[in-house]
Amino acid sequence: MERNETPGATQPLEWTVTGMDCAACATKIRGALERLPGVDGVSVAVMAERLKLTLDENQTGRDTVEAAVRTLGYGIVPRALGTQTADAHDHDHATCSGHHHDHDHDHAHPPAGSDTGAHQHVHDDPADRGKAWYQTGKGQLVVLTGALLGLAWLAEALTSAGLGRWAFTAACLIGLAPVARRAFAALRLSQPFTIEALMTVAALGALVINAAEEAALVVFLFAVGEMLEGVAASKARDGIRALAALVPKTAFLETGDGPQEVPADSLTPGQIILIRPGDRIPADGDILTGTSGIDESPVTGESLPKTRGPGDAVFAGSINTDAVLRVTVTKAAADNTIARIIRLVEEAEEARAPTERFIDRFSRWYMPAIGSIALLVILVPPLAFGQAWDIWIYRGLALLLIGCPCALVISVPAAIAAALSAGARRGVLMKGGAVIEATARITQVAFDKTGTLTHGRPVVTDIVPLNGTPEAEILAIAAAVEAGSSHPLARAILAQATAAGIAPLPSQDARTMPGKGASAHVGEGVAWVASPRHAAAEGALDADGLAEAARLEAQGKTAVALFRPGRALGLIALRDEPRADAAEAIRQLKRLGIGTTILTGDNPRTAAAIAGHLGMDYRAEMLPEDKLAAIRRLSETGGVMMIGDGINDAPALKQADVGVAMGSGTDVALEVADAAILRDRVTDVPAQIRLARAAMTNIHQNIALALGLKAVFLVTSVLGITGLWIAILADTGATVLVTLNALRLLGFQPEERG
Repeated sequence: MERNETPGATQPLEWTVTGMDCAACATKIRGALERLPGVDGVSVAVMAERLKLTLDENQTGRDTVEAAVRTLGYGIVPRALGTQTADAHDHDHATCSGHHHDHDHDHAHPPAGSDTGAHQHVHDDPADRGKAWYQTGKGQLVVLTGALLGLAWLAEALTSAGLGRWAFTAACLIGLAPVARRAFAALRLSQPFTIEALMTVAALGALVINAAEEAALVVFLFAVGEMLEGVAASKARDGIRALAALVPKTAFLETGDGPQEVPADSLTPGQIILIRPGDRIPADGDILTGTSGIDESPVTGESLPKTRGPGDAVFAGSINTDAVLRVTVTKAAADNTIARIIRLVEEAEEARAPTERFIDRFSRWYMPAIGSIALLVILVPPLAFGQAWDIWIYRGLALLLIGCPCALVISVPAAIAAALSAGARRGVLMKGGAVIEATARITQVAFDKTGTLTHGRPVVTDIVPLNGTPEAEILAIAAAVEAGSSHPLARAILAQATAAGIAPLPSQDARTMPGKGASAHVGEGVAWVASPRHAAAEGALDADGLAEAARLEAQGKTAVALFRPGRALGLIALRDEPRADAAEAIRQLKRLGIGTTILTGDNPRTAAAIAGHLGMDYRAEMLPEDKLAAIRRLSETGGVMMIGDGINDAPALKQADVGVAMGSGTDVALEVADAAILRDRVTDVPAQIRLARAAMTNIHQNIALALGLKAVFLVTSVLGITGLWIAILADTGATVLVTLNALRLLGFQPEERG
């Protein structure tokens, strides 16, 4: 990343942080760094292994930031260096499911630049991927603690209870040592209420009251819980890794000496690459020559290959199935479709859902509160009622373990991560948990028309000369005005001129008038291609011209007027057919109880024809500011989603509760939108809403599951019905159940069935 290297300057900085397992790891790092003077805007993304902050080096140096992170048990390198290092040290570190822990064991592999004395952090490094659970670092810890526990039971059975107690004590202390080190490291950074601290206190307390066997069992179950959580949560990261692997490492570049194999990430826009049948496409581009089936399922989830030919766009990561293609590269590797999907999914972590933020705030006072209640349980009965100390110390320790909010903390981010991954695999991208939560509350969906409900590929159907202007001149002037525009109507006019063999006249000073049309200086003066209404307002189109335009529009066509100051030259009519799935999408939205409206700059007659066919409301002849006002009015009755694809849709996309850009839309629309639909399927709109609603249902289930189990076992622990090992089993079990429940979303099918 680009940095201001001036010593002592306040500047944004980024690092790659390895060893993070879950949202709680991010919370731990944020909490430690926010206490440092001169540190502001701390952002930690677990999936992307990225730490971002603004640092005043007059108050705190970079080395202090890095030392604080390493003290917590994580590896850290500057982001510029970490881009490659992340691969070398890409500790897959399966999610810790809300536990504040760093798996600090002697057989760790510290990343480059870390202090091995401070950073002994066992996590699932890349070598663990694809291995059986017992071959991973966490699995080996389970085997070790399990073996120690088994040996202690054997010693007790073969010798005496006294020797067995010493064996259980040794097993507990050996297994607890790394946990205690992590607890102490967090304590030094003013974070006393971590699961490591609770585990350490509970296990040592159990030893003090001669419950050595249960203490050893608790340590073993804790290790099992971490391993199970890791196995479950690592699946959520597999999708991102699989996306990154879709783009081939090399490409065949056309050169003067013939095709040469080059690194795919070295390709630049404008270069021509050769793609053989069966090869993955290494870059986004446009087909120059050749016609072939393109399997886009790895990128968009579209199950059937589509035939693509010259002029058609293709995505990086798609598969060429039939014939040799020559493709002109249109985007660099960092901006191709796969890279953008990965970037959106990773950055989505920063847009946390309101529910997640609430749970985070709740857990901050929940842990101290549980600690205080546990202390009261230990002290009050013996001091006030003369009860036995060992009984109430035992129950208080069990209460400490039960009270850990691990399952509650992971309940939201686990579901959000799974939903984001499920959507990305189906070509539905949402920029974070806040977007998912807002999407689940949608009651109205507003659609732009051209390129959204329709294909965005209109064709010229009629040319009506006015005032004696020849058709050839109309096309030549109109093509000149539209020569620099990417609007679908402009492309249609240019295509018609090309088909007729008419070259556009020279033009200059081309300008776009959002919602009205375009103008340019052509020949002896300015010419406009604009709506008939605008032409009439400029005094160029008379009543007869307006009547002719109305006749064309009544046929469901879009009419534009070509005119010069005070004189109309002709009318051009175009038709853009609705997408094949548009009507089905509107029916699905209605079944979901959602209202639908078309917001278009087109004329009322064309809008009415499309809306009538689809069964929707409509508002026509809308400028960008009109769409903005319409979104505000719709939002008065509930959540509003806006679907669009053009620059003129950007303000409305930003204003809506959820703005969704079609994948074929402009970069501006994709940037300002909260979500994107890569497959350009209108039915993906109701699919997105179903996925969001399923995610929120999953979150509510997780919260109920986490709190319900806590409530039950809190009561049974205080009453003495359940003990320490049940307490840790309940905590770990709840976390694993919540994670597994969230991972069900990975297989959720948001498309309507039947």
